[in-house]
Amino acid sequence: MNFARKTLVALCMSILVPASAMAATAGDVMKPIRQFIDAFNNGDTKAASAAYAAGEITIVDEFAPYRWTGPRALQEWFAEYDKHAQRTGVTGGHVTYSAPTRTEIDGDRAYVIVPAIYTYNEHDKHMAEEAQVVLVLHAETGGWKISSWTWTGVKPHPAQ
Repeated sequence: MNFARKTLVALCMSILVPASAMAATAGDVMKPIRQFIDAFNNGDTKAASAAYAAGEITIVDEFAPYRWTGPRALQEWFAEYDKHAQRTGVTGGHVTYSAPTRTEIDGDRAYVIVPAIYTYNEHDKHMAEEAQVVLVLHAETGGWKISSWTWTGVKPHPAQ
């Protein structure tokens, strides 16, 4: 096959591949996860929001109302987290996380499980909760973005 024909075939193939499939690679699927957790730890809701996909978001967590959905789910979750923390005397919430234990990527969608530990003070008592965060991500032009997550943790207990 001559150079001109190879170039034409390559150009045609690049047109057929959706932009979202080219937008993100498997290697950077943890980037928005790190961004969200690090922003949470720093109290930076703007940076946390930048890790999320546009449109419908779903969050499942262990405090009422337990599920948030829609384009403002993250903002609503942050508001409820703050109310819950004030009501229960929680301060200094901090999440540490490890490398994913499972990553499945199919086209522009990813499923990722990340081990995490949430530590905080509750009325001056240091508490800990080991968990797994299960996330669904979508590849967008700017890279992977979070579209859903569920916190699955043990009952909080005094930290050791």
